[in-house]
Amino acid sequence: MQTKQDIQRLLAGAGLAPNRRLGQHFLIDLNLMKMLADAAELTGQDIALEVGTGTGSFTEALAARAGHVVTVEYDTGIGPLAASVLKAFDNVTLIQGDALESKNALNVDVAAALKAARAHCPGRLLLAANLPYSAGSAVMANLIVGPVIADAMAVTVQKEVADRMIAQPGHAAYGTLSILMAATGRVQMLRKLPPSVFWPRPQVDSAMVLYQRQPEKAGQIHDMTTFRKVITLFMGHRRKMLKACTKFTDGPLERIRHWPTIFEEAFVDPHHRPEELTAADYINIANLCYEQTK
Repeated sequence: MQTKQDIQRLLAGAGLAPNRRLGQHFLIDLNLMKMLADAAELTGQDIALEVGTGTGSFTEALAARAGHVVTVEYDTGIGPLAASVLKAFDNVTLIQGDALESKNALNVDVAAALKAARAHCPGRLLLAANLPYSAGSAVMANLIVGPVIADAMAVTVQKEVADRMIAQPGHAAYGTLSILMAATGRVQMLRKLPPSVFWPRPQVDSAMVLYQRQPEKAGQIHDMTTFRKVITLFMGHRRKMLKACTKFTDGPLERIRHWPTIFEEAFVDPHHRPEELTAADYINIANLCYEQTK
């Protein structure tokens, strides 16, 4: 792992500086980096996915623990620097590009690299990263819904994103990510991180968060695609009543003609607002929708 001075020296040697447009903030507290790596509980059978390679500091810690690391760096300037730093590790695959193909899909090269790593690492897949502020929520959502599914996530994110990850119904931060995580696993905020543990210092607080997928919970969802569409439909109009939200259906959900029956069978009051529903409520609604649209 690299100190602040190490990172500054590497960047200066390559004629680079932190890209503020990309929101680059390097985690420089070595104790916190170790804590994050330890929280993932990686073994030699596991695959670690890191989004935001940076100068490879945290990647080094992951490579020492995991069977294989797939790390993704968007910045075309810092990517070659990271490749040079990490060339000594034969269990690291560095992908230069966006981790996302679209808002609702991982980059195909990332998915292919994870599939290739599975051939010799039969353990868990974990997202372990100091996540870039701009892409963190979408990356986590896609790793919950699939087709590539993470067994756990140990990440640092903006505090407001962490608040969304753990929010309960009725809370202002409650949203799609809250529901996806509550419906499929257990999430806990490990600790709040002040700006001083990053370089350059961000303008906001951050947090370290651990999510662990629980198969018995996720298995209650009949179809993840339908589940995500139902959440998107209702939370996209979170302050309207549920019965009013059904006017905005598209795709397969347009085929549903008896929403009152679905609400009744799901034991949900159609006069409630989407932000008031629990994850279990959304599972019940989505499962009934799936039965009508499959």
